[in-house]
Amino acid sequence: MTIRTFTFAAAAAAFALSACSPKSGQGAGNAAGDGKSVKLLNVSYDVARDFYKEYNPLFIKEYQAKSKGEEIDIQQSHGGSSKQAMSVANGLAADVVTMNQTSDIDLLQKKGLVAADWAKRLPDNAVPFTGTTVFLVRKGNPKQIKDWSDLAKPGVKIVLANPKTTGNGRYAFLGAYGYGLKANNGDETKTKEFVSALLKNAPSFENGGRAATTTFTQRNIGDVLITFENEANHVSKKLTQGQFEIVYPSYTILSESPVAVVDKVVEKKGTQAAAKAYLEYLWSVPAQELAAKLYLRPRNAEVLAKHKADFPDIETFKPNEKFGTWEEIMKKYFADGGLVDQLSPKK
Repeated sequence: MTIRTFTFAAAAAAFALSACSPKSGQGAGNAAGDGKSVKLLNVSYDVARDFYKEYNPLFIKEYQAKSKGEEIDIQQSHGGSSKQAMSVANGLAADVVTMNQTSDIDLLQKKGLVAADWAKRLPDNAVPFTGTTVFLVRKGNPKQIKDWSDLAKPGVKIVLANPKTTGNGRYAFLGAYGYGLKANNGDETKTKEFVSALLKNAPSFENGGRAATTTFTQRNIGDVLITFENEANHVSKKLTQGQFEIVYPSYTILSESPVAVVDKVVEKKGTQAAAKAYLEYLWSVPAQELAAKLYLRPRNAEVLAKHKADFPDIETFKPNEKFGTWEEIMKKYFADGGLVDQLSPKK
C-alpha cells in the first residue's frame, strides 16, 4: 500500500506528462488494470492535508480487510480549494474531490465531471464534518483582539488567505461581512465601511490557508491570523504549544467541507467502487473520531458530544442563509469587480 502527498504543481505535472502520450489518455491516480490493485487521487483543499494524512491509513486498513488484501495506492493533491477545483475541471484526473465549498464541486458538476445528485449520495448533504472561522493571535494577545470589530482598528495587521481564490479566505470575508451586518442592524453602507477598514489592515493576501499560517507563525508577520478552527487548533496545540492563542468571535460563519466522486474519471478508470468506499468511510466512527482529534466538528452526534470540551458553543450562521446560493455569493462578492475588489485597498 502506498500513500503519497502531491502539491498542486506535482499533480499538475503528473497530469501533463500523461497527457503527452496519445495512447495513454489517463492522468495521475489511474487504476492499474490488473484486478489486484487500485489507485485513487484525492484532490483537496490546503489545510485538509493533516486530516487525510492520518485518514488514508485508516481507510486502507479497512479497504484491504474487506477486499481480501487488494492493494490500494492513495495520492493527495492540496492547494487553494477553488484552484484545486479548476485543476480538476481542466483535466487533473481526480477520483474524488474533498473541498471546503459546495461551489467548487458545483463547478465540476457543470463541467459534466460530477453527477447532479452528488450531494444526495452521502449523509449530511455530503458534508462529513464542519468548522468555523476563528482568530489566532500571539501569546498574551498583545493587541487585545476579542471580536471582528477589533480587526478594523488602526494598527492591527491581519494575515488571511486570498478571498478571491480560496475557501479559507472566502469564509473569512463572509464571516466579517455577516458580523458587520448584525452589528449594524443590516445597514449595508456601514457594513461595507467596516469590512473595508478590516481589509485595509491586510496588506496582502496569501495563496492558501496553510501559506497564511506559515506567514503568521514562521515568518512572524501580523498580529492576527484569520483561519479555520481546525487550523488554529492544530497550530496552537500541536505545532507550537504556548506561542499562540485562539480567539472565538461572538458571531462567526459555519464552514462545510463537501466531498464527491468525480464520476467521469472513475468511470473511465474503473475505480467507482473504491472511490465510493473512500468517501463513505468518512462517516465511520474511526474517521469521525479522527476528525474530532484534529479539531474538525464531526457529524456523528455521539462523537461530537464526547469531544464537547474541544468545541466551544458559539453563534454561527450559514453563508447560504445570509447571502444566497453559492453561485450568487461568488458573483456578488468574489468575481472580478465584486465586493472584495471594491472594498480592498487599491494597490
